[in-house]
Amino acid sequence: MSKVNLKKLASELGVSISTVSKALKDSYEIGQDTKKKVLEKAKELGYKANPYARYMRYQKSSTIAIVIPEMTNSFFLQVINGAESIAREKDYHLLIYITHEDAQKEIDILNHLQNGRVDGIMMSLSCTTTDYSHLHACINSNIPIVFFDRICHEIETVKIITDDFASGFAATEHLIQSGCKDIAYLSISGNLSIDNKRMQGYLEALDKHNIKQDKRRIIKCTNDDKSNYKKIKTLLTGSKKPDGIFASIEKLALTTYSVSKDLEIKIPAKLKVICFSNLATADFLNPPMTTITQPANEMGAAAASQLFKYLDKKGTEIKNENIVIKSALTVRGSTL
Repeated sequence: MSKVNLKKLASELGVSISTVSKALKDSYEIGQDTKKKVLEKAKELGYKANPYARYMRYQKSSTIAIVIPEMTNSFFLQVINGAESIAREKDYHLLIYITHEDAQKEIDILNHLQNGRVDGIMMSLSCTTTDYSHLHACINSNIPIVFFDRICHEIETVKIITDDFASGFAATEHLIQSGCKDIAYLSISGNLSIDNKRMQGYLEALDKHNIKQDKRRIIKCTNDDKSNYKKIKTLLTGSKKPDGIFASIEKLALTTYSVSKDLEIKIPAKLKVICFSNLATADFLNPPMTTITQPANEMGAAAASQLFKYLDKKGTEIKNENIVIKSALTVRGSTL
C-alpha cells in the first residue's frame, strides 16, 4: 500500500491540499464540517503526519527532550509522567535521555540535541557535572533549557525546585525531636545545589538544637553502590555509632537499610532513618521509611509548562526565575 500524503487525502475528498493541511491544523479558516470530513478520511486511510517535513517547513520538530541522571530513582519517573501529560496536551513527543550520572554522557547528549532534533530541553544535572559550556552551547543554538530539581545557577532560565533547605532542616529537626543526638548526613555530591541546600538545612537544625557539628558525620557518597555500602558500613561499625541518618537521596537510605540488616542493627530502635524519596513502596519496607516527599509530578508538569510558554512565543526571552514547589514530611516507622 502506498503511503497516504496530503495530496492523496485532497484527491479522495475533492478539495485542495491547502484545505486539507489547514483542516488538520484546526485552522479557523476551515469550517467544522470540513474539518470533520478531513479528520475522518485521514483516520480511514491511516494518514500520519511527517515530522521531518514539518521541521523543514516550520523549523519545528514538535519534540522536546527530558534529560535525567537515572531511572532507578522514583522521583524522576514521576517527573517524566508530569512532563509527558503536558507534552501530550500540546501534541508534542517527549524523548527521554539518561546520563547515568556521567558528565561526559550529559555533554554528548546535549551536543546531539543541537542538530534540531528537539525544540527544547528539560533537564536535571548529573552529580559529576562541573563544567557548563555544553549548556551554554545549546542555548546559543536557540534550544531553550528549563531545569528541575538539580539546577545550574550559572544558566539564566526557569528553574523548578523544591524547598531543599527548609526540608533538610525539617528532616533533621524531626530526627532530633524523635530522640536522636548524633545524626549523620549522607551526601550524594558536593556539585549539586540540592545536596548543598539539604546539608545546610541539616547543619542549621543542629545549631538550633545546640548539637555540635562534626564534619566526620557528613559522609560523601558517590554513584557507586558498592562504595556507598562500604562507607555506610564503616559509619555503622565505628566506635561511636550515630543514632540517626539523614540520606540526601533515596538510594542512600535503601543502602542504609541493607547495611543495617546485614549488621543486625534494628531500625528505629538503634538507628532512625529519614530521606528525600518518592518511593511508592516506602510504606512496605521493614520498617516503613520516613521520607521528605517531593512533588515530583507537579515539578515535571511545571517544567514542561514553562518550556512551552517559551516555545509558544518563539523568540521571547526566557525568564531567569526560580519556581519553588514545597515538599512534605511523611512520618513512618523508621523514625518512630
